[in-house]
Amino acid sequence: MRVLVITALVLNLGFGAVVDDYLSSLKQEVLKENPKFSGFDAKRGEEIFTTKHIGKKGKEISCTTCHTINLNNSGENTFTGKVIEPLSPKANPKRFTDIKEIEKWMKRNFNDVYNREGTALEKGDVTTYIINK
Repeated sequence: MRVLVITALVLNLGFGAVVDDYLSSLKQEVLKENPKFSGFDAKRGEEIFTTKHIGKKGKEISCTTCHTINLNNSGENTFTGKVIEPLSPKANPKRFTDIKEIEKWMKRNFNDVYNREGTALEKGDVTTYIINK
């Protein structure tokens, strides 16, 4: 039992540092465009995450189409049928532990839903929403 608690603490510490680094790099990008930027917003992130758009395959889709509205639950990729493990780092400690993975999936998922790469502001808002959900 003690090992599980220690492992959970280490994973949570790793998750926090990685997310902080990721958000910090996004913040620097946003500040270049908007020096008055005051911070990422979970409410804007929720709107980005839940709003439907015509996606890459020409049908209406949102992030919740695959990830579900409850980020503690597994979802299903609407294009491939593959199971998607929970997006919430609280339910899935492997989430948000590797910046390259975060960047890869943000790029891919924005392209799937919005047919474009997300801006630094959008990625920061969505990340803030997910980690606070």
